[in-house]
Amino acid sequence: MKYNENIAACIAEVAEVAGYLWQKGWAERNGGNISYNITPFVDDMLAGCGLLYGPVALPRPFENLSENYFLVTGTGRRMRYVASSPMDNMSIIRILDGGRAYGIVAEKAIVPTSELPSHLSVHSYLAGRGDGYMAVIHTHPIELVAMTHHREFLEKDVLSRLLWSMIPETRAFCPKGVGIVPYRLPGSLALADATIACLDQYDVVLWEKHGALAVGENVVEAFDMIDTLSKSAQIYISGCAMGFIPEGMSDAQMQELKQAFNL
Repeated sequence: MKYNENIAACIAEVAEVAGYLWQKGWAERNGGNISYNITPFVDDMLAGCGLLYGPVALPRPFENLSENYFLVTGTGRRMRYVASSPMDNMSIIRILDGGRAYGIVAEKAIVPTSELPSHLSVHSYLAGRGDGYMAVIHTHPIELVAMTHHREFLEKDVLSRLLWSMIPETRAFCPKGVGIVPYRLPGSLALADATIACLDQYDVVLWEKHGALAVGENVVEAFDMIDTLSKSAQIYISGCAMGFIPEGMSDAQMQELKQAFNL
């Protein structure tokens, strides 16, 4: 299928980021998933497509997403293949029946990720918030996941403070820090609900012993926040590997950054 310029750009963006996730070792086997609300770019050709698959009932209604369209990575699909052959490993779905079901409309009947309820829950929340956030990424950044195995780091904002202090760019580019969701069954609505509660305050959420989820206006923006936080985690862990605990920037130094960049 030939897509319009905007949708083609979204597909290329997801493929680009999928390649980064694989190269960084954050997407082992079929780990991780990406969804992108492309509704603003849907043209008559795509809107006129019939269902290739479905309708499939959703576990709860998502009224905010009725008749929305999403580019979604497929269940069991490797990010390395999303990067090299995106539309053989993703599909475009339309939300049907007032948000109670979905159907695949293009390009192949690639069943969406098993995390689809979590993604749609987040997208529904974002749509209700109305701030233009259209992308959701879930991935497995090694150092950040490792840090969720330490009980002290799971206390509210402890990890945000530590990661901010490792390098000035983290404080500047991730000013909201990172939220923490205690372990929940992957793909469950309980995980989705706990994530949404964190998104009231944060753009990046760590799922204990599992991975990270980020939201943004586009897929690259969401990836960049995880990437920046991961760099801080690597700096901290590198210091520990050298035999010392990095002291980090002081509160006064971080306050200076906050004032200088109006964070």
